Amino acid sequence: MMPFIEWSWFAYKSQWSGCCLDQSSTQSKAPFLPTLKTGQGLEKAMDAGRQSEVTCVDFWCNEFGMRVRIALRELGVPFEYIEEDLRVRERSELVRRMNPVHRSIPILIHHGRPVCGSVNIVEYIDEVWGEEAHLLPGDPTGRADARFWADFIDHKVFSTQTKFFTSKGEEKEAAKEELVEHLKRLEEVLADKCFFSGDEFGFLDVVFIPFSSMFYGYEQHGGIDLEAECPKLTRWEKRCRERESVSEVLPDGKVQYELHKKFYGIE
Repeated sequence: MMPFIEWSWFAYKSQWSGCCLDQSSTQSKAPFLPTLKTGQGLEKAMDAGRQSEVTCVDFWCNEFGMRVRIALRELGVPFEYIEEDLRVRERSELVRRMNPVHRSIPILIHHGRPVCGSVNIVEYIDEVWGEEAHLLPGDPTGRADARFWADFIDHKVFSTQTKFFTSKGEEKEAAKEELVEHLKRLEEVLADKCFFSGDEFGFLDVVFIPFSSMFYGYEQHGGIDLEAECPKLTRWEKRCRERESVSEVLPDGKVQYELHKKFYGIE
């Protein structure tokens, strides 16, 4: 399996380049400033990045980028949203210039300087704008735990999700069992709390809630009944979706699943 890469083109199968979607009803909107697509011209995109104090470069259905947009909304940070169309095989000049190492999104541009890597960006947002309310826990142990489980989500949940959608037969069944096991482990971390950090929506909620947009796909693709398997996690998902910062970003589960069927070449 290809190693974990945050929504670079190289994480996709070739079928994606031919996929066509109507984004008008599914694209998540920036809270204060209009959306600009990188395909509208590098100069215009770069000008937007320079003129706006904060710019987020992302694609509307990117689970990793959803983290950034949720964090910005949660802390009330106005930002310009520039959409990088992942249906296009080549990354834009803006992405190549702002993230020359991985050429991937999301990218946060703050005063013209890029910050890359979704978890890294969320921590940056918290450090810069989390004056009245922090996303990360206040104590070092709590912060370390949150970072540990964020890494678990990226390197265990995401990779197993990919295996679950792309494999067949016994391998698919094994991936299904592993995925449910990972979700149950996260449910143990959540326990009886409202959110992962307690009564307040925080860092680990921001990191994990975008993956709930695939819960519908888990059920449709492999018959995973999360209501039965992880009842506390499904109640947590509903609480999170009641927040404006989350509801404005997360796409409809059916739309997300249909999109990922094209990502993974599922018939």
